[in-house]
Amino acid sequence: MKSKLSIRSHFDYLFEQISLFCEEIKQADVTQAYYFKLPPVQKKDELSAPDSIHVEKLTGQDASNHSISSYKDLFLDKKESGKVLTRHPGILLVNDPKNEIRNRLVEINLAKDAFKELILEITNNDARFEAVHSAVPSLVTLAAYRKIHFEEAVPYSVRFTWMTKHSTKTLSKKAALDILQRSSQYTNPRAIDQNNWQSIVEQERVRVSSLPDSAKLRIRRPTRVSPEVNVRFSAKNRYHVSGALPFVLLNPQKETKIGELKNYSRDSNDPRKKEYNYLIERIYLETINS
Repeated sequence: MKSKLSIRSHFDYLFEQISLFCEEIKQADVTQAYYFKLPPVQKKDELSAPDSIHVEKLTGQDASNHSISSYKDLFLDKKESGKVLTRHPGILLVNDPKNEIRNRLVEINLAKDAFKELILEITNNDARFEAVHSAVPSLVTLAAYRKIHFEEAVPYSVRFTWMTKHSTKTLSKKAALDILQRSSQYTNPRAIDQNNWQSIVEQERVRVSSLPDSAKLRIRRPTRVSPEVNVRFSAKNRYHVSGALPFVLLNPQKETKIGELKNYSRDSNDPRKKEYNYLIERIYLETINS
C-alpha cells in the first residue's frame, strides 16, 4: 500500500508545478486567448448524454483568467456533479523565446504521469479511493491525471470539435431477447398506444430471433460528448488530443488558423447513424462480426 505521505508529496509537487506555470502565464506574452465556457453539469444529468450544449466564447484577458483557473481545477469543491469532470476547452497562444513555458509544461505532464502511476499501483478500487482521498481530501483524481497539451511547431491549423464516445456491453442472443421481453412490459415511452408499442418490440424480437444462437451482439450506447483539439500540419500529418484543458500553442505564427468550439447538437454532430448499422437502433444493439 502506498503511504499517505508518498501520495501527498507527489501531489504537492504536481500542484506546485501547476501553480508556477499559472504565474508564468500571467507574466508571459499571451498574444491570443480563447476559452469556451460550458454549462455546469447538474447532478440529475450525470448519467445522461445531452442532446445539446451551449458554448460561451470568451476572449482576451477574461479567457486567460478562466484558463489559468482551469489548470488548478482539481477539487470537488462545491460542484453539483462529482461524477462528470468539468471540461475547460480553450487555447492560449504564447510567445516563449527561452522555452521556459515549454519546459514547465513538460515537467507538469511528467509529474501527472508519475502521480497517476503511483495511484494505479493500488489495484483495489476501494483501497485506491481511500488512499487518495485520505492523502488529498476532495481531489478529483481524474482531473489530476489530465495533461496540458501543447504544440511548439507551426501547424497549419488548430481547431475544435466534439468527440462522441460510446459505452459498450457484449451480450448473447438470449440476453438480448430478455431485454426486449422486459421492454414490452414498459409503460409506453412514445406518443403511440401500448398495443402499437408492443408490436414494435415484437418486430425487434423477431429480428433478434432470426440470428443464429452463436451470434455475438453488443450494445454501443453514446455517452457524454467531450471537446477535442485537432492539430493539422497537412492532410496526412495531423493529430487530435483532449480539449478538457486549454491547449497551449507556443511561439504562434500568423499563418496558423485558429478555430473555435461551436455549440453542440446531437442532430448535427452525432455521426452515429452514418457510422453504425444497428440491428435495433432504439437500444443501440448491433451484431459483432467474427
